[in-house]
Amino acid sequence: MKFEIDKTRIPQHIAIIMDGNGRWATERGLERSAGHQEGVEAVRRVTTECSNLGVKFLTLYTFSTENWNRPVDEVAALMGLVLTALEDEIFMKNNVRFRVVGDRTRIPDVVKKKLADTEERTAKNDKMTMVLALSYSSRLELASVARQMAQEVKDGTLNPEDINEQTMEEHLWTSFMPDPELLIRTGGELRISNYLLWQIAYTELYFCDTYWPDFMVEDLYKAIASYQSRHRRFGKTEAQMEREASASNFF
Repeated sequence: MKFEIDKTRIPQHIAIIMDGNGRWATERGLERSAGHQEGVEAVRRVTTECSNLGVKFLTLYTFSTENWNRPVDEVAALMGLVLTALEDEIFMKNNVRFRVVGDRTRIPDVVKKKLADTEERTAKNDKMTMVLALSYSSRLELASVARQMAQEVKDGTLNPEDINEQTMEEHLWTSFMPDPELLIRTGGELRISNYLLWQIAYTELYFCDTYWPDFMVEDLYKAIASYQSRHRRFGKTEAQMEREASASNFF
């Protein structure tokens, strides 16, 4: 699949819903935590390859606010894996910056400190930014945006007539990066699961049956090849897009 990709048209922001860790483990008679551990290896593979390809932002749906409802031992194992993964030198080796989006108030203090330390340690890395959506909910994010803007209106620092799409985007947790061009979901489910609902308005969606621990570099290339085969019109007609492309080539 590598040879089917146009290296000049790599999506600058790829978002991934890493699904299937638990099912991967269950089908092998293992504890669900074993699937999450293998999932960390997949994160390393994909992060390294995306950095090599020239992807600028990679956002990984790591733990949703709904995941707090899972069994206590599984949540504890997941938090432990976050700590382990952040010890990995993949960020420094690949010049990758690390950032987190989500509600940190429920995250254990030891994990919060490690997250902050890793963000600080990698702050000057500039080849790619890897973002963990951790304790994340898109609805919670949008509610937070509404509260923040309401407070600004109350304080007199924001005029209601000035609220528009740009204002919303400036208040999002993800305001530091562009919207995803490609969203990949592994594991065979065909839903978004409360992930980046505002940001994926015009994102190309790619679903595959492969469980996340089995997601290899070849699978990433297949997803990118699918993305490159599509025409992104953003509400315009095909004829409009062709005219704009011709004008751009002319100049």
